[in-house]
Amino acid sequence: MGRGGVAPVQLVASKMAGTNELGLAELPSDPLLLILSYLDFRDLLSCSLLNRRFNQLCNHDPLWKWPCQKYWLVSEDKKAQKNRSWKATFTDYYMDLGRYIHHYAKLKAAWDALKAYLGEHCPRMITSLKAGVQEEDLNAIEERIGAKLPDDYRCSLRIHNGQKLVLPGLMGSMALSNHYRSENLLDVDTAAGGFQRRIGLNRCLPITFCIHTGLSQYLALADIEARCRNEIFYQCPDQTTHNPAALDMFITGTSFSQWFTSYVQHVVSGDYPIIRDQIFRYEHDKDCVATTDEITISVSTSFLPELSSIHPPHYFFTYRIRMEMAKNALPEKACQLDSRYWKITNAKGNVEEVQGPGVVGDYPQLRAGRVYEYTSCTTFSTTSGYMEGSYTFHRLDNKNEVFNVTIPRFHMKCPTFRVSDVATEESCNDCFLHDDDSTDTDEYEERRRVLDMPNPPVHCPRFT
Repeated sequence: MGRGGVAPVQLVASKMAGTNELGLAELPSDPLLLILSYLDFRDLLSCSLLNRRFNQLCNHDPLWKWPCQKYWLVSEDKKAQKNRSWKATFTDYYMDLGRYIHHYAKLKAAWDALKAYLGEHCPRMITSLKAGVQEEDLNAIEERIGAKLPDDYRCSLRIHNGQKLVLPGLMGSMALSNHYRSENLLDVDTAAGGFQRRIGLNRCLPITFCIHTGLSQYLALADIEARCRNEIFYQCPDQTTHNPAALDMFITGTSFSQWFTSYVQHVVSGDYPIIRDQIFRYEHDKDCVATTDEITISVSTSFLPELSSIHPPHYFFTYRIRMEMAKNALPEKACQLDSRYWKITNAKGNVEEVQGPGVVGDYPQLRAGRVYEYTSCTTFSTTSGYMEGSYTFHRLDNKNEVFNVTIPRFHMKCPTFRVSDVATEESCNDCFLHDDDSTDTDEYEERRRVLDMPNPPVHCPRFT
């Protein structure tokens, strides 16, 4: 089958069937080469076995340029540096990486795009990347752990073997007032050292690691314990049972290739901002922007799995607010924030309204062109919810002139999750959190003691 689903050889042969004028093999070389140029490398190899003439035609070097560019991303310059023909170049790559022919181009393009972007915006992160490993190294790892690695994961390791355990982590950071996470992409040897055989995480391989929180994303290497092979997930202990093997899962990828390329796309498109030389995994809905009286408010959100649980339902989100006054605003438009108002709605339609002075203890002033940003957080007892509201400002030259600025509605939703099928020793279903999202800290702590849950690693100054 040729490019675009066309089979040119079959098409020409069918048109000439039943005629005595000219057979396919008797066509001049130029039209045959044109037909062959539409074939994939497998079809070229098959055609080369027909006879001596087709063998010679299929070895015509320009025919191998397109397969080299499609599967191995070889440019004219790269070919010239190697001083090899297109056919020889394709063969060299195929002998080394042929196992990954359906993964290499996609992953190599993602790695190249990520390095190009980081080279411009965060160059020191590139220095932490490790060179790729060889096939024999990966085979040795598989023998060591007694499990097969997915081909797309192996392919990525051939390009770059993760990174050094340094800060910042390649796979994104998150920072709150007293909580910090930065995930490294592990090299395969370190990952193999954390390969799990225990119940709850059986045959799971950590592929990321956060030095501060101990958080990892795991790659499932088998269909076991309610997991699907090749899925990537965060573990989430079931807090309603005393069985440490009861681990729920927040699913972050259906395969390594999908997980990694999706992340890279978020980074290079600017969806994930780079702040202080770190990639922050905030997601911004481009429609989530509102402008009132030359002040623009935009919101980005992120889900924090390490501070969330499925049992009991407790889903932790952080949001980043950006306020910006137009650059051409008149001096008399200068203003200061006085208070905030939030309307919070969970997935069940329960509404909570919150008002308070300032934001995160601050009362920012805005003038022409000035930007003010802050981060806060919230929790839901449902898997999703949304917030909207307004800020109250007064003019700096006239405190009596008070006005409201709209905060656009922004939605928060936790990733797909899967509940552990490991048998629990003891259930505590009667101790689930209520459906309302109470901000009463004392009540929240009391329920936490009833559930025998560990204290959270961060206090959430909700709705600031």
